[in-house]
Amino acid sequence: MKRHVALIALLLSAACPFAAQAGTAMETKGKGFAPPAFYPFCSRQPALCSTAGGTKVVALRPQLSAQLSQVNRSVNSRITELSDRTTTGKDDDWRVPTVSGDCEDIAILKKLELMKRGWPASALLLTVASNHGEGHTVLTVRTSEGDLVLDNLTNSVRDWSSTPYSYFARQAQGNGRRWERIGAAKPVGTTATGG
Repeated sequence: MKRHVALIALLLSAACPFAAQAGTAMETKGKGFAPPAFYPFCSRQPALCSTAGGTKVVALRPQLSAQLSQVNRSVNSRITELSDRTTTGKDDDWRVPTVSGDCEDIAILKKLELMKRGWPASALLLTVASNHGEGHTVLTVRTSEGDLVLDNLTNSVRDWSSTPYSYFARQAQGNGRRWERIGAAKPVGTTATGG
């Protein structure tokens, strides 16, 4: 019986990946600081640092939800996680990975893949957090269902407040070179979508 219950739970979670709880948006609390390696990366890849655009929150329809899951799974399966020290010999070096990279490289590739599919840069925000005391970077996607996280440590796309991380800062919408500190989770219905 336990086996059947587990199987049903697995199937339901795959069929309804975002239905587990009402979504939340990140409340921002003023100026934050980007990781130092972010700025050299932006000099080399300004389009991938951009958060310009009029669409601040994407209306999440089923096909777009499926795209998020597909991109997250595809990139996670294609890119081997290796530290910057191993791949480039540097402590921190942000790049678009082709075979291997660390968490921020993988988040950047997910942003690139979604932008190729027509997602607005203004809703795709690189975000830094702490995972068991270690720095970690994810891609936050601002949607009508909440701020969703694409993460190299899981194939599940989850509401940011349902992850085990302590969040510090994310790119500011409209000015990707500026970062904002992250505060509390706000239920989606109570947040402004203008920017």
